[in-house]
Amino acid sequence: MQSENKNTKLLLINPEQMNKIDQIAASHLPIFVLMKNAGLSVARAVMQFYKPCKILVLCGPGNNGGDGYVVAHILANEGWPVKVAVLKSPREGTDAYKAAQQWGGDTVPFNKQSVKDAELVIDAVFGSGLSKDLDDQLAIILKAAEHIIAIDMPSGVDGKTGEIKGYAPHAELTVTFCRAKPGHYLLPGREYIGKLVIGTIGIPQSILVNPSFKTWLNEPGLWEVPHSLIEDYKYSRGIVNVIGGGQTTGAARLSSLAASSMGAGLVHIFAFGSKDVYLMTSPCFMVDEGDLKDSLKDARRKVWVCGPGLMEDEVHTALTELISANKVIVADASALTKDNINLLKKCAVLTPHIGEFKRVFGDIKNCRITAVKEAAKSLDTVIVLKGPDTIIVSPDGRVAINCHANARLATAGSGDVLTGIIATLLACGMPNWEAACAGVWIHGEAALLHENSWPNAVDLIHHLGKARDNAEINK
Repeated sequence: MQSENKNTKLLLINPEQMNKIDQIAASHLPIFVLMKNAGLSVARAVMQFYKPCKILVLCGPGNNGGDGYVVAHILANEGWPVKVAVLKSPREGTDAYKAAQQWGGDTVPFNKQSVKDAELVIDAVFGSGLSKDLDDQLAIILKAAEHIIAIDMPSGVDGKTGEIKGYAPHAELTVTFCRAKPGHYLLPGREYIGKLVIGTIGIPQSILVNPSFKTWLNEPGLWEVPHSLIEDYKYSRGIVNVIGGGQTTGAARLSSLAASSMGAGLVHIFAFGSKDVYLMTSPCFMVDEGDLKDSLKDARRKVWVCGPGLMEDEVHTALTELISANKVIVADASALTKDNINLLKKCAVLTPHIGEFKRVFGDIKNCRITAVKEAAKSLDTVIVLKGPDTIIVSPDGRVAINCHANARLATAGSGDVLTGIIATLLACGMPNWEAACAGVWIHGEAALLHENSWPNAVDLIHHLGKARDNAEINK
C-alpha cells in the first residue's frame, strides 16, 4: 500500500501535471499573476549570476513566451540593455498577450544575427511544452547563442522524458517554477540544463500533496534508513543471505562483503559446490553447502540475493526453492532472463542494467520511465533500471530518479555491490521500494566518497559505512 508522502520538496512534476496545477492555483492567484511571479524569479536569477550585459529575450507564442516578456520588462526597468525577438505573437486575449502588451522596449527580428549581437540570450520560446521536433531554422538561430539561459526548460528538451526533440541548446542556467520536472534529471536532457534554479511563484503547498503525483528525485527525505539502537543484536539488524555459484564466485562474494559493510547483523552464503573459497572471503561470514532446502528452513533467514555469478541451472534451482520457501528475493545478473519471467514475479526487487532489462522485457519503445512502470506493474515487483540516471519504480507507479552518483560506478562488480546494499536494507525492515531507493543513493554516495582515483568494486565497499551514515545525516 502506497503511503502519501507529504514532503513535496523532492517531487518532480511533468508538464501535463504542471498545467493542471496552474489551473487549480488560478483559483488562488490569476494565471497572469503566476506569470509575473515566474518572470520575476527568472530576472532575479539573471541578476544574481550575471553582470549587466546586452540581453536578447527570444519569445514564443505561449505562456513560456509570456514569462519572457515579463523578464524583459523587469530587466529593462533595472537598467539592463534588453531587446526582444518574437517567433510568433501570442493569441489576443491570452495571459501571454497581456505580458507582451506591457513590453515597450526594442523588438528586433527573430534571426541568427540578432542572437549573435546579444551577449546573453534568454530562451523563452517553448520551454517544456514542445510536442514535436524543433524546427530546423529555429535550431540554427539557437545555435548562434554563445551564452543562453532557459526559462523552464531549454527549447527542445522534453520535460517529461529528457529526450531531445531534434535539437536543444545547452543552457548555462535553467530557471523552472514550483518544482523541477523529470526531464531536468533524466538523460540526455540533464546535460542541457546547466545550473538549475527552482523559483517560487505562489502556488500553494496544499495543491502539491496529491497521491496522483508519484515521481520523485531520489534523495534522503524520500525515505529514511533505520537507525541502530542500543539494544540491537545481530538478528535484529537483519540477516542477508547470498546464493554463491559453484564456478564463478566473485560476484556473490562482492554482494556479501557489501552487505557486511552496510551493517547487516549476519551474512550467510549458500554455496553451490565447494564452500572453501567463500570461507576465505571473510571470517565474519557463515557459509553452508549441500541441500539448499536445509538452509531455507531457518525462518530468520528471510532476505536472499540470487543471480550474481550463477549458472543457468543454479539460478533456476535457487529461484524455485527460494520462492517455494516464501523468501524475500533481490534478483540480478543471471536471474534476469525471459525464461525466468514467471519466477521473477515472486521477487521483491530486480536490479537490471539496460541490457538485462531488454533481455527480459524486449526493446524499449516508449520512454524509459513508461517502459519500467509497465514492467514493474506486470511483474508486481520493484525494478531498479541501473544507469547514469537510475530509475527506481514500484508496481504501484511510484518512480524515483537518481542522479546522486558518478562514473566511478562504471566498473565490474558494482552492480553486485548494489544487490548487497539493497538486501541489507530489506533485512533491517525497509519496504521494498524505499529500500531500493535508499540502496541506489548509498551506492552512489560510496562512489562520490572515493577521491583521486578510479575505484574497483572492493574500493566502493570500503565506503559503504560512511555512505550509510551520510544518508542518515542528510535526510
